[in-house]
Amino acid sequence: MGKSVLISGAGVAGSTLAYWLGRHGFSVTVVERAADRRSSGHPVDVKGPAVAVAEAMGVMPQLREVATRVERLLFVDDEGRPRARVRTTVFSGSAGDREVEVSRADLARIMLKAAREHAEIRWGDTITGLTPTGDGVDVTFAEGSPARFDLVVGADGAHSTVRRLAFGPEHEFRRHLGMYVAAVPVDRPFGSGREAILHNSPGRGFALHPGAGQPGAMFIFRHAEIPGLDYRDLARHKEILTAAYRNRLGRFAEYLDRARATDDLYFDAVSRIHLPRWSTRHITLLGDAASSVSLFGNGSTLAIAGAHTLAEELTRSPADIPDALRRYEQRHRRLAAPHQRGYIAAALLLVPGSRAAITLRNTVIRLLPS
Repeated sequence: MGKSVLISGAGVAGSTLAYWLGRHGFSVTVVERAADRRSSGHPVDVKGPAVAVAEAMGVMPQLREVATRVERLLFVDDEGRPRARVRTTVFSGSAGDREVEVSRADLARIMLKAAREHAEIRWGDTITGLTPTGDGVDVTFAEGSPARFDLVVGADGAHSTVRRLAFGPEHEFRRHLGMYVAAVPVDRPFGSGREAILHNSPGRGFALHPGAGQPGAMFIFRHAEIPGLDYRDLARHKEILTAAYRNRLGRFAEYLDRARATDDLYFDAVSRIHLPRWSTRHITLLGDAASSVSLFGNGSTLAIAGAHTLAEELTRSPADIPDALRRYEQRHRRLAAPHQRGYIAAALLLVPGSRAAITLRNTVIRLLPS
């Protein structure tokens, strides 16, 4: 039997890594705190180096089936009337027919389906303790029995449990970027299935995104950091969202009602995660647990690419895990670092801070290809 690997997190990064390691003979266990997959989430891109990885996994046909196929971003007023529009390729560039945009929930579902054939998935459990040994890590769980693994990977997001246990408290590595984001699945999109809709009031953005898979509504708003906010406190999230958007959405007010009525609400701060190192001898971080990125949907592309790089290096030298982790970090930091600087441009586009800024943004947008 190959080296034993425990992956915390059954999202895009964790599932991609589980697929590749399992395929190359590693004994892989994935532990996920949630009892099941979330269906909410904002649209994300699979592009650049992630396309080749997805093609090699055989999942690109499934991703194309649920692709949003959005061609334009439409900026509207309180009544839903267009004020400006722009082609999405102005911001993302184009890789022809190779890249796709999908709901994050659809991407996670498809990657998890691929991983199931190569790994054991344990739902409703989480890591509670990590004790490094000479050649591995002793792990305790909230529900399962203690076990020893050759490698533990934290692919458990910006609020990573593995990062907290192995590297220190979250506040040491997280910088609040002055915004919060929420997302909720919707039954049907507003308007054309080829256009994403963006409505703004000062300091607040609301978007409706169509999709062949799961259409979604997204809220993003400027707000100072809220001290002591529990990212799992759904009731508090709804209170904050309601206070930010009550009487601010015009004809789109029904979507706030939907967010308040559902248990499937994604809510989090927009933050930057940065660590001086991602790995110890037999513990490493992957995806948003290691480095959160911009608001333009690049996080999933980097998660897929990073998972493949980590699997490559572990397969190259399974007997020397520390050296494999060193090479993984060296390679992937070069790819991830530039993307951590994109949030300012995204904020100016998505969440202008005043009426004047909204008007200026729309004026500039009208000068771009539509």
